[in-house]
Amino acid sequence: MHRFLIEPGLLTGDTARLGSEEAQHALKVLRLKAGSPVQAMDGMGRAWTGTLVEDRDGAGIRLESEIPSNESPVKITLYMGIPKGEKLELIAQKLTELGASRLVPVRMERCVARIPEGEVEKKLSRARRISREAQKQSGRQTEMTIDDPLDFGQMLLSLSRHEAVFLLWENAEGYRLIDARSERENLSDIAFVVGPEGGITNAEAEKLMSAGAAAVTLGARILRAETAAIAGCAAIQTLWGDL
Repeated sequence: MHRFLIEPGLLTGDTARLGSEEAQHALKVLRLKAGSPVQAMDGMGRAWTGTLVEDRDGAGIRLESEIPSNESPVKITLYMGIPKGEKLELIAQKLTELGASRLVPVRMERCVARIPEGEVEKKLSRARRISREAQKQSGRQTEMTIDDPLDFGQMLLSLSRHEAVFLLWENAEGYRLIDARSERENLSDIAFVVGPEGGITNAEAEKLMSAGAAAVTLGARILRAETAAIAGCAAIQTLWGDL
């Protein structure tokens, strides 16, 4: 069943108008007709089954029944050293599918990618668009937040807001996420940190651990940055969430 994002301001009674982009996608790309069964999501935690309605001003959805929430019981935030190329978009897509709450790009010492100030909005707009498409594909009812990039020091200041912070580090030995799960079973807000392609420096790792992060290993094999981000999120969802 096709899913569409609706804007809360366009919700009137039991009918939600579709924005121009979503309406064009429904009518021109998918070629749906009035009466087609669809789902509507407001991006803030609510979703409905419904049927498409069409008029000369565009399209909307007549809402029928609300769908129970499928959001994860654990809020997951990834602080990601800015990767090069299109890897940020891949990470945004996969973390959305896995149910993460927030993705925060971070400027780290070994970041190869340096997003110029004038291109930040363009880069993030693409990642956010891909995340929204992944949200519709996966049936998520809440949009994953993608923040503007932070400096390393700004990230350190924000870590205290989380119940637990894990540094996924290739130099960590003998302590795994499953070990952390045995020590702290009930967590509802978890952050994890992944470095860029060049990895996190020893100095950065020390600062993170001084700020309360626990260094954990993802095994004996060194993973690419984007693989570590996706595997880390999946592992956290498996241990504390709903996978």
